Amino acid sequence: MTKPIDVPGTRMITVSGRIASGSTTLAKKLAETLGWEHIEGGDIFWEAVRAKLHLDSKDTNKRPDVEDEEFDASLKDTLKNKSHIVLETKLAGFNAQGIDGVFKILVICDDEHGRDHIDIRIDRLINREKLSIKQAKEETMEREKNDLEKWRRLYTDNDPSWVYYDPKYYDLVINTYSNNAQESLNLALEAIGYGK
Repeated sequence: MTKPIDVPGTRMITVSGRIASGSTTLAKKLAETLGWEHIEGGDIFWEAVRAKLHLDSKDTNKRPDVEDEEFDASLKDTLKNKSHIVLETKLAGFNAQGIDGVFKILVICDDEHGRDHIDIRIDRLINREKLSIKQAKEETMEREKNDLEKWRRLYTDNDPSWVYYDPKYYDLVINTYSNNAQESLNLALEAIGYGK
């Protein structure tokens, strides 16, 4: 295994984004380039809970609150105490607020008018997961709705305007509508000062 590359002022990077925004691709490429560990927290966490409770992938609203709270507590512990990790989860940037040494990246898929292109995200999901159009729409739309409702209730006192993908929580926003995978990686590496 290659020695991890130290990045001055940054011991961990979080990558967050809506479903099929490109966050997984970016997180993997960043980890590979830096020789850091890539942790996809949502997959590890959600797949374990799904298996335990026999839930469908879109049924995040049926997940007991205690599961979310325990997972987010373990995430915060990782964010505070670990190094050389690219941590990818939807709430990673939100959970990293006020924690030193964490560079927070948001990945979006918005056009020049700031409109999210759910059609592109659904198409990416179809190609990546080999889902039908119907399945991909359900996975994207229902899961996002369920996640937001749950997290608003748990973390924001039911604030109807809160979203984890608000740019104010992040150090860098990368738009995969206008940047391909390599361009997105280059933007991230430049922003953290890699190679300087």
